[in-house]
Amino acid sequence: MPLHNADIAAIFDEIADLLEIRDDNPFRIRAYRNAARTVGGCGRELTSLIDTGSALPKLPGIGPDLSAKIREIATIGHCALLDALRKQMPPAITELLKVPGLGPKRVQALNRALGVSTLAQLDAAAHAGQIHDVPGFGLKTEQHILDALGTLAAHAGQAARMQRPLAARYAEALVAYLQRVPGVERVVVAGSYRRLKDTVGDLDILVTAAAGSPLMARFIAHDEVQSVLAQGETRSSVVLRNGLQVDLRLVSAESYGAALHYFTGSKAHNIAIRRIAQELGLKINEYGVFRGAQHIAGATEESVFAAVGLPFIVPELREDRGEIQAARAGRLPQLITLADLRGDLHVHTKASDGRNTIEDMARAAREQGLEYIAITDHSRHLTVAHGLDPQQLLRQIDAIDRFNATASGITVLKGIEVDILDDGTLDLPDSVLQQLDVVIAAVHSKLELPRQRQTERLLRALDQRYVNILAHPTGRLLGLREPSELDMLRIMRRAHSRHIALELNAQPERLDLDDTLCQMAREEGVLVSINSDAHGTSDFAHLEYGIGQARRGWLERGNVLNSRDLKTLRTLLSANP
Repeated sequence: MPLHNADIAAIFDEIADLLEIRDDNPFRIRAYRNAARTVGGCGRELTSLIDTGSALPKLPGIGPDLSAKIREIATIGHCALLDALRKQMPPAITELLKVPGLGPKRVQALNRALGVSTLAQLDAAAHAGQIHDVPGFGLKTEQHILDALGTLAAHAGQAARMQRPLAARYAEALVAYLQRVPGVERVVVAGSYRRLKDTVGDLDILVTAAAGSPLMARFIAHDEVQSVLAQGETRSSVVLRNGLQVDLRLVSAESYGAALHYFTGSKAHNIAIRRIAQELGLKINEYGVFRGAQHIAGATEESVFAAVGLPFIVPELREDRGEIQAARAGRLPQLITLADLRGDLHVHTKASDGRNTIEDMARAAREQGLEYIAITDHSRHLTVAHGLDPQQLLRQIDAIDRFNATASGITVLKGIEVDILDDGTLDLPDSVLQQLDVVIAAVHSKLELPRQRQTERLLRALDQRYVNILAHPTGRLLGLREPSELDMLRIMRRAHSRHIALELNAQPERLDLDDTLCQMAREEGVLVSINSDAHGTSDFAHLEYGIGQARRGWLERGNVLNSRDLKTLRTLLSANP
């Protein structure tokens, strides 16, 4: 079975987890973490290159040893180092990493202090009140673990949702494969994937094809298929090796638009459209639009909407959150596109936990078509990321000035991702922050504080004089960490009064703000900054996912801070009263 970049990245991530649990060399752990991100973000399938005998491309942070492991994984399907590490650990210990809030360090601490190596042992220790006595935990953490275990148990047996970028690798490969099947005409992935949701539960693929096409036989023969759930002439369903279910439907040309609308959803949007149709004496289903027995529309999605008196509504808005009313009133937003972004205001370098230099990041951003970036390495409080102290930051300011003096085609702004401390103050003094172009304030610790305390903490941070952007406001990590409890309306209104933007962090595991908060920001007049949070040159590609989330949140070009040209941006950044 061929392996994708995502599979190789998962192996490197597991190696890093097990090395960290074993308390191995931190530089070695970091090398595997960086390698996982680099490989996962690589635009070319590495196993395909290896299969054809081609040399691997030069990838940042991937030296001879890691290149050899990539070749090993691609050739034999597994990694000897990972096999050895698994044998050294209790078999179920990596399952503990699925519990939100339990990283490798905490798993290691629980294993050493209490002998916990399975979810059942963790549950027993938490219910026995043993965890809060382990150094670094406490009563609140113990309760969070109990809550998380309860959530995991409630969802046991349900298929996990997959982050969109990972799902995209399999979806795009399937589309390309099906397009090569004789007789196939159109192939499109519908469902939540087409609506650009941040996670995907399954894939719905619609195909039109000529009579006699071997479509279904070829579909179930795809090399990623692990099991076949159903096979028929017009519909087949399979499960891929990664656990993702894929349903394939063959539809007629005259029903293509109706089927695409129906299977794109959402369910709430479809119900609302069908209700309008009923009021007009029509019936809408996946086969078309009918007046009695007469088929009056359905070949295109536009014809389906026109039948109920509406203009076309893009898939990203189809959530029944006001899009139908806006369409009726001629007020559908002109949604932002990737081409509208002029810059990226959250970029890291080797000075903290990034993988490349200022020059490298600027060059990659320029190649991406950006006009400016802000270098925003971490501040000193985040020691795990080698955050900068005032003296180090001042040296970086000088380095950026030297770069800008000779660079062409892009401007590098001086910035920092400064930690918000427990009391809402910032990790660096105003005397340093006032020398910067961009100050991004971020919470990286104590994300589990109660709603009132966490809200007040952020409000105090927004009152700090030099803050321009609040980074990843809720702190969520998809599938790993729930968002902090916050009064987002109060935070947005304070941000608006202080001319501070909220970040939509485009890292696929974050995508924070979510779509509903983006829509709230739009309604409250708060600017949103769509940033890659790039830690390497390939990470600028993540901006695409931020744009998808922004579109789901109704954001237009004017709602986005970094859609401005540099002169206008500087004016906005200096507007904080």
